[in-house]
Amino acid sequence: MKKTEAEARIIKLREIINDYRYHYHVLDESIMSEAAADSLKHELSQLEAEFPELITPDSPTQRVAGKPLDKFQKVTHEKRMISLADVFSEAEINDWISRNEKLVPGGKIKEFFTDIKMDGLACSLKYKDGLFVQAVTRGDGLVGEDVTNNVRTIENIPLSIDEPGEVEVRGEIIIFKKDFDDLQAEQRRLGKKEFANPRNLAAGSIRQLDPRVAAARPLKFMAYDLVKPNLATHRLAYEKLRALGFRTSNEDRVWAGNDTANLFEYIHELDNYRKGLPFNTDGMVIKINDREIYDALGIVGKTPRAAVAFKFPAEESTTKVRDIVITIGRTGAATPVAIFDPVEVAGSIVRHATLHNADEIARLDIRIGDTVIIYKAGDIIPQVKEVLKTLRPDDSVPFDYGEALKKQYPELEFERPSGEVVYRVKGETSDLILKRAIEYYASKPALNIEGLGSKNVIALVDAGLVKSIADLYRLSWTQVAKLDRFAELSAKNLCEAIEKSKKPLLNKFITALGIRHVGAQTATALARRFMNIENIRNATIDELIEIPDIGDVVAESILAWFADEDNLKLLDDLKELGMAPVYEDQSKLPLAGKSYIISGTLASMGREEAEDKLRALGATITSSVTKTTTALIVGDKPGKSKTEKAAALGIPTISEDDFLKLL
Repeated sequence: MKKTEAEARIIKLREIINDYRYHYHVLDESIMSEAAADSLKHELSQLEAEFPELITPDSPTQRVAGKPLDKFQKVTHEKRMISLADVFSEAEINDWISRNEKLVPGGKIKEFFTDIKMDGLACSLKYKDGLFVQAVTRGDGLVGEDVTNNVRTIENIPLSIDEPGEVEVRGEIIIFKKDFDDLQAEQRRLGKKEFANPRNLAAGSIRQLDPRVAAARPLKFMAYDLVKPNLATHRLAYEKLRALGFRTSNEDRVWAGNDTANLFEYIHELDNYRKGLPFNTDGMVIKINDREIYDALGIVGKTPRAAVAFKFPAEESTTKVRDIVITIGRTGAATPVAIFDPVEVAGSIVRHATLHNADEIARLDIRIGDTVIIYKAGDIIPQVKEVLKTLRPDDSVPFDYGEALKKQYPELEFERPSGEVVYRVKGETSDLILKRAIEYYASKPALNIEGLGSKNVIALVDAGLVKSIADLYRLSWTQVAKLDRFAELSAKNLCEAIEKSKKPLLNKFITALGIRHVGAQTATALARRFMNIENIRNATIDELIEIPDIGDVVAESILAWFADEDNLKLLDDLKELGMAPVYEDQSKLPLAGKSYIISGTLASMGREEAEDKLRALGATITSSVTKTTTALIVGDKPGKSKTEKAAALGIPTISEDDFLKLL
């Protein structure tokens, strides 16, 4: 940033921070959250640090104020480790109570039990005849990982208890705030990278194969459930846990079923003082206290009927809008996505957020270059709360949705059906878009699923068996065999081919996702740089642009794809169904670091197949001849411009016979 730009930004920041200070400290009213104000102060201090000559005496910043394992063993939980449904308001809690009162004997809930919801790694501890024998992570709720060696190093977990028979205790492995701050200070002192947040550090420590890593970290276990023995109430279970020597939050309470007014008052009190607690929390767990009724109400999906987690209001922060990109979803809907300068909110880095539709953009009057307040709905999904128009650049212009669609998708036409707020691709149906996506997903450049050609894709979608790409992995051969196009053998062969596609090379899987502007070569570059999907999902625009051949347009397209909630759900569903892309270290392959171009028609194979074979050996395929090109592979009738440029640059040419020998 130039000094003149910095000076203008600093003046505006000081104005809005001073205005906030006056309202908050003098008038006792708030015009924005403290978190948002702190974020603006942080930006101001950074700018003043970069341009110290711009600091003035009245600036807001000048106020005084064990043995390593090869792998973890899988363990099936005897009783499912459930997660809880989230609620965000008193009205939602009342709705939950009403639903349950229709199911409980007598139609009234006698008592509720509450405890603070700690933010860590859920774990189950097992004891036999008083001795600690096993620790298992939650995993997917049905199957977890045996982390006994690591958990044994946690000092506040008793290795023996005064209780015969089998005992199972469940709780959260956490790191206290002060301990985390001390670790961060030590990392800084050593010049090492700081940790993201206490929750990630606790989880990462437990999932290290070397127990010495866990032993070196100040981990603590906070019990929240006693599975065995199964006592009559949650309150009795907590009392038993403490009697056995387990630490709890000590924030647990019991409430009469007709005393929700005091329960709600306590929730608000807890929200006010939770930041002073020694550990991080993002909500309160509310359960029906009677465990017999609790168990009898059962589970819906992955959550129990008799418990919910009330989530406290999300943290907020400020950032600048770098761009607004429009992504086309699986139904043909055009969804705008704001690309931000990365900022931390509620313990994780936020890089983008959906703006939903054109009406929402108009309501917020959000523009490229704006400073915005963002928050996480339910501490999960980033949302734009407000545009700070005081900080808007002088050259700002309103975002023109129609022009943006034309610019970003010149080959498509869009319409806004009557009564809808969303623009859609004209003449396209969701089924047609889905069929194309599945065809591409199964094609040779992607996962190359044999038997999943156009006609079979149409049959599966039209029959209602496949409503998303993930549904491919839910198919059974008996379902497929009922369709006209299939017999028993062909149905079995198709399902086997789909099953075999669960461990593709990472670059093939990235290609298969059909991200706009991301073809086979870009997918290969992404795989080499990030090595797994999660890293790409968390990449910043600057990290993407650092990759050769990826410019602003491609980078923003990638960010927009990973901001779409449908796409994220698809990735989560695929992972749950066993999709596990494999990263292959390209640096060890024989053609690593070499670059080739193919021109003309090859007699032995098609262009795509030839390029795939080269990439499989570590080579890069480019579209034009440059000084860095290793060789030009020529087939029948090669392009004149490419052969002439190769000759001019002294780039060798390779015949098809030489190419086959190279392979």
